[in-house]
Amino acid sequence: MNRPATTPVDLAVLRTRDRSRLSTYLLLAFLGALFVWSYQGSEINLGMLFSTEGGGAIVEYVERLFPPDLSGKVVADALAGAWETLAISLIGTLLSVVIALSLAFFGSRNLVYAGLLYEMESRRHRVLLRRIPYLTAKAILNFLRTIPEMLWALVFVFLVGLGPFPGVLALGVHTGGVLGKLFAEVLEDVDRQPVESLQSTGAGKIQILFYGILPQVLPQFVSYTLYRWEVNIRVAAVLGFVGAGGLGQRIHIAMSLFLEQQLLTLLMALYILVTGVDYLSAYLRRRVV
Repeated sequence: MNRPATTPVDLAVLRTRDRSRLSTYLLLAFLGALFVWSYQGSEINLGMLFSTEGGGAIVEYVERLFPPDLSGKVVADALAGAWETLAISLIGTLLSVVIALSLAFFGSRNLVYAGLLYEMESRRHRVLLRRIPYLTAKAILNFLRTIPEMLWALVFVFLVGLGPFPGVLALGVHTGGVLGKLFAEVLEDVDRQPVESLQSTGAGKIQILFYGILPQVLPQFVSYTLYRWEVNIRVAAVLGFVGAGGLGQRIHIAMSLFLEQQLLTLLMALYILVTGVDYLSAYLRRRVV
């Protein structure tokens, strides 16, 4: 029985499959080489970590943490630090939302750079809308989120001094850049039909924004904000290591003075705080989204 002849279409399919396999193998080889390079560049020494000496040092330090210091003064200080950390994260997140909302609409391509609201402008104004607000907003958002919170905290500590205030500013500025990017991406995915319906009735840009765009994006805005609040609780504790107040500053002092039992009490307070905020944020997201 004669085998069917291979057609040019079959040959093209075979060549495409071969190229796809070759691309996959090359990608896997590149990722493997990248992993080996990263492993060596990180100077990882698992033998030292799991050696008898290293393991003994870890066990010895953990033993010094117990029992936690539950004296009234230490517990009161831990509660004050937890409250301060919560306040820093909450106000910092609210500040970041203000920053994000003030830039996200200008950083959305379909609202300023193109799309219906852009087309509603006269041809003379389109160049300004394309080149000034959009590019400026994108550049500011990139700059804000490029610098880590720790560096922002150091900058603001020099500007306004030690305490919770520089922590609030650091969280607000950095998270504002992050949320601004996320908000702009959400705005770029809005459904055009409600916007077109409002435009056909003669609605202005402000009316389209409040009745056609915000109802679509508000649940995701709230969800992203709550998620970043969860992140900011943890970050606020770390910012205390550079003098930005909260539990982090107290943890840094306890570690520096070798007050291990007080350190465990502060870590317990941080764990309870973070866990509580995680549950609260998840509950609010389920109610909103």
